[in-house]
Amino acid sequence: MLKTTKLIYMRLISSFFLIISILLPMKSFSQDLPLTLEDLIPGGKNFYKYRSEMPRQLAWYGDKLTYVKGDSIMIIPLTEKQTPQVFLTIRDINAALKNEEDQLLKSMGRVRPVSPNCNNIMVVVPGKIYLYDYVIKALTGKFNAFPSMENPEVAEKTRILAYTKENNLYVQTPDGTEYAVTNEENKGIVSSQAVHRNEFGIDKGIFWSPQGDLLAFYRMDETMVTDYPLVDISARIAKLQNIKYPMAGMKSHHVTVGVYNTQTKNTIFLKTGTPKEKYLTNIAWSPDGKTIYIAEVNRGQDICTLKSYDAATGDLLNTLFTETHPKYVEPQTPILFLKDNPEKFLWESKRDGYNHLYLYDKEGKLEKQLTSGEWDVTSVVGFDEKGANLFYTSTEASPIENHLYKINIKTGKSEQLTKEEGAHSIMLSSTGKYVCDIYTSQHNPGKVAVTDTKSNKTYVYYTAKNPYGKITLPEVTLGSVKANDDKTDLYYRLVKPLNFDPNKKYPVVIYVYGGPHSQMVNNSWMGAVGGWHLYMAEKGYIVFTLDNRGTSNRGFDFENIVHRQLGIVETQDQMAGVEYLKSLPYVDADRIGVHGWSYGGFMTLNLMLRHPEVFKVGVAGGPVTDWKYYEIMYGERYMDSPEKNPEGYKNTSMVDRAGDLKGRVMLIHGDEDPTVVMQHGLQFLKSAIKNGTHPDFFIYPGHGHNMSGQDRVHLHEHITRYFDDFLK
Repeated sequence: MLKTTKLIYMRLISSFFLIISILLPMKSFSQDLPLTLEDLIPGGKNFYKYRSEMPRQLAWYGDKLTYVKGDSIMIIPLTEKQTPQVFLTIRDINAALKNEEDQLLKSMGRVRPVSPNCNNIMVVVPGKIYLYDYVIKALTGKFNAFPSMENPEVAEKTRILAYTKENNLYVQTPDGTEYAVTNEENKGIVSSQAVHRNEFGIDKGIFWSPQGDLLAFYRMDETMVTDYPLVDISARIAKLQNIKYPMAGMKSHHVTVGVYNTQTKNTIFLKTGTPKEKYLTNIAWSPDGKTIYIAEVNRGQDICTLKSYDAATGDLLNTLFTETHPKYVEPQTPILFLKDNPEKFLWESKRDGYNHLYLYDKEGKLEKQLTSGEWDVTSVVGFDEKGANLFYTSTEASPIENHLYKINIKTGKSEQLTKEEGAHSIMLSSTGKYVCDIYTSQHNPGKVAVTDTKSNKTYVYYTAKNPYGKITLPEVTLGSVKANDDKTDLYYRLVKPLNFDPNKKYPVVIYVYGGPHSQMVNNSWMGAVGGWHLYMAEKGYIVFTLDNRGTSNRGFDFENIVHRQLGIVETQDQMAGVEYLKSLPYVDADRIGVHGWSYGGFMTLNLMLRHPEVFKVGVAGGPVTDWKYYEIMYGERYMDSPEKNPEGYKNTSMVDRAGDLKGRVMLIHGDEDPTVVMQHGLQFLKSAIKNGTHPDFFIYPGHGHNMSGQDRVHLHEHITRYFDDFLK
């Protein structure tokens, strides 16, 4: 996914630090009228009235768990015997700021911790960014903020701020002195931003060394990539906006990794060699800051090699090991050195069919597989105080749940720390003595708990109330059906119409995504149901969602079965869900529709065109219609190149199937979509015209891959109208 440009304050507040900001508070109340799209859709006027009321801006400061209340940061009790205390107030910070040109803090919403391990917090005011040490109660850094400043990263120990302005990298010392690290005039050369179109777990381009004196950064040369035209129609004379969009099988960009020395102000580049068309992923520093580790993936994405480089010279030091797979490899997380032993590190791999942890020495010798079983490790949280135990989350308890575990690195003995069912999000304290557990389940709108990681005693600090109060909601159920192999469970969510009558026959809308790196059905609040699903159920529809093979958290074979044939197996699995629906006496089998966005738009067309006898109506949002128009990284991983897999591209093309359309289908697209370019929809329309079929088409001017703000409400009203007109 491409990054969208945001203002500096939005970037600083929303993405600078490791912090979980819980949804805004709301008040529960009853109402007689049904909920509206303004109530249920992000961007709607009343959307935040129906979010669970939870502690705001939860964060660790050392071993102090905090939240924001009014003009103060409060400390959450770690046991039932303690009471909340004030940690920091706006008055404390303003006492340090009062001589700084009267740039006083007005809201705690502009305060963020640098990290749980650091005494400094960031304070953002117009035109300035301050570092404030809450222990000594004084400013420790003052930076100038610019409207063009993006991707900020601060070094904990040296308190140097790194950031980008357009395509170049800059740093500021704590006294506000700015240095340009790169000075590329050609906009096709981009430094310090995420590369490879944010695949392989890459979400940033700046990597400070542990000591904060060296700065590794991505440098991406896109000058050889074809320009792709987007058009901005907001101007009187529409403006051309070219983007770099390497399509499957075409020329790709070249990426290198630079290392900037903040003391000498010199930059060297790692000698990553040839070929230049490859993927440099999962950058990690050694604890001593002398070595950089990179997981290098070939363009064919079936070979991953872990390599180490000298951070001072850029020389290749060692090729530690290589992983291969006949379909694809996809490293998502950097190596993690043990807290108590810098000679050993952990590596995540799906080599045994599930995502697990492997222990290596720093020379690349495998010592042991640390976790195993027919379940996936979903995240590594960190270590306990001494480093003897590791905390991780996984699907061991259930494929539709996420729980926290502690494992002893030496013995391999593990223990589950989360106590209640559901989807758990974990934050570890600075020392590893405590974890904050934020979790929901189908009937739990939200809880906050603190667990002592040594004793495994848990204190539930907060329990949210049902945000819908006395409002009568549609019934939501979770279940599973078998795939056509008669052995694989496929989990589904079914939303029954409001005031459900089992003696009636109801139309069905299948809401689908179905692509890699997704899971639409899980045991979180209300089964992870969307607001539009509730709205449609209020209007008398059954809404059904099923996670087919190809989606995540079910093992590597479950995911990669779609390789070189996207849409084929997924459609078969969705049809297993349709057969289940047809078995229900209250389902009207003559009134089945489907809707999805992006990969879900692709799946909508697959279902409509491969099974026109079943689906009467479809709405395909931002759909891929032919994978040869999609980008290299994602497209070639799952489909190979058009040259290597011509039959696969032909069999998965919806453009070639446009003549099979029987029902009513509407394609929706943002005219400035940089992810699934509008050419997909236009090629489908061209084929439909040639073959005598009549799809509908709707454009949202000025929007990218999806709609935001009030236009998102309009989008869902437009989708609803289509189903009301042709399905209900």
